[in-house]
Amino acid sequence: MKEIHHWIDGKEVKGTSGRFSDVYNPATGEVQARLSLITKAEMDDAIARAAKAQIAWGATNPQRRARVMMAFVGLINRDMDKLAEVLSSEHGKTFPDAKGDIQRGLEVIEFCIGAPHLLKGDFTDSAGPGIDMYSMRQPLGVVAGITPFNFPAMIPLWKMGPALSAGNAMILKPSERDPSVPLMLAKLLQEAGLPDGVLQVVNGDKESVDAILDSEVIQAVGFVGSTPIAQYIYERAAATGKRAQCFGGAKNHMIIMPDADLDQAADALVGAGFGAAGERCMAISVAVPVGDKTADALIEKLIPRIEKLKVGPWTAGNDIDYGPVVTKAAKENILRLIQTGVDQGAELVVDGRDFNLQGYEDGFFVGPHLFDRVTPDMDIYKTEIFGPVLSTVRAATYEDAIKLAMDHEYGNGTAIYTRDGDTARDFANRINIGMVGINVPIPVPLAYHTFGGWKKSGFGDLNQHGPDAFRFYTRTKTVTARWPSGIKEGGEFNFKAMD
Repeated sequence: MKEIHHWIDGKEVKGTSGRFSDVYNPATGEVQARLSLITKAEMDDAIARAAKAQIAWGATNPQRRARVMMAFVGLINRDMDKLAEVLSSEHGKTFPDAKGDIQRGLEVIEFCIGAPHLLKGDFTDSAGPGIDMYSMRQPLGVVAGITPFNFPAMIPLWKMGPALSAGNAMILKPSERDPSVPLMLAKLLQEAGLPDGVLQVVNGDKESVDAILDSEVIQAVGFVGSTPIAQYIYERAAATGKRAQCFGGAKNHMIIMPDADLDQAADALVGAGFGAAGERCMAISVAVPVGDKTADALIEKLIPRIEKLKVGPWTAGNDIDYGPVVTKAAKENILRLIQTGVDQGAELVVDGRDFNLQGYEDGFFVGPHLFDRVTPDMDIYKTEIFGPVLSTVRAATYEDAIKLAMDHEYGNGTAIYTRDGDTARDFANRINIGMVGINVPIPVPLAYHTFGGWKKSGFGDLNQHGPDAFRFYTRTKTVTARWPSGIKEGGEFNFKAMD
């Protein structure tokens, strides 16, 4: 059985805990590897080594650090297919979706090549008599990233790119469900010229997370996962004086106005609702058609599209629409929630509960599901299902529709489909949600903007990637300098106002 280890000081290091986590092939249900879980002592040692390596890395000028990112971009492109194959085999994503996962992370690394510009401070000369003032952005030291299973390349890249470009060392703890791609990325960074020890990849469970949170050396932690854990990490990190940037769950609504192009809206809902088997924090899981006429027409267009979806393993070819969910437990939870929807009175228009893929009976495949006439009191509406399930909540008016999205506890992403610019503008201005799409179903910002949700989807003041990431991973130092020229003799005992 293959064993997966840690990446410490530029080499693979076998753990000594004797504790392991199974890594599955989601398509077959078989265990394909064992992952060594780190001990607290090993974690503390990795953090100490990172702190030692960070000193020289932080003193390296930003342009040289950016050159490492530039080389890293080339190496990711070189190994794109290899990375995608490993990602698909551990996560279950289709091959094109796996490449998309890597590509969206790669774009953040491309943005990080511009780090020297983003790290520039401000300067004011002659702020007072003979006085100059300037600010510097300096690295925090050692920071940590705790990343989820659903984007095993993209989110680690979102964390490590800005953190390392800003001169920090990073402790990366990826998901134990699909850990291989982060280790491969660490090796590529070494090949790109990153000094050993500046990036440590450690594998573990809650014990390792708590070791990160309790460390006095780690200055900041970035997390993506479920809301309860995001809130736990945010609160515990804050209690120990760390910066925290924690992103949680989602229940993303897409409002379909009567004037929308319903074919376009239906295509968007199918892609955004069922891509990656719904295991996306930016998946559209709630369709909100305005008016029964709109709803009836939309459902009529959705049914044949959803029934035609091809579900299968990534090895079956690029025309597969989505693959298995990540674990057996995830599959069981999705099916349990679907049953609660039926029990609570929702209309199951497309029923994928009997889905069975010949030759892959033990895989974690879930057929596509479409609910109609879902109401806000139902569990399938309140809960993030994280599976191939689309719920339709009918709204009588635009005001009713927007209220649904605004009243939900999650505020990650949302979208509206309309031909009316006034409605779209009103929606974008009023909605209390972090990322908004107008005739765009999954409004993930490009790398030079920032990604982040509101309400219980995000904890912390600064978002991921874009300029916010460099603000998060640096702190500002302001210097007031006065030189001898023109200084009068004698001390001054009052704080002198600027002339």
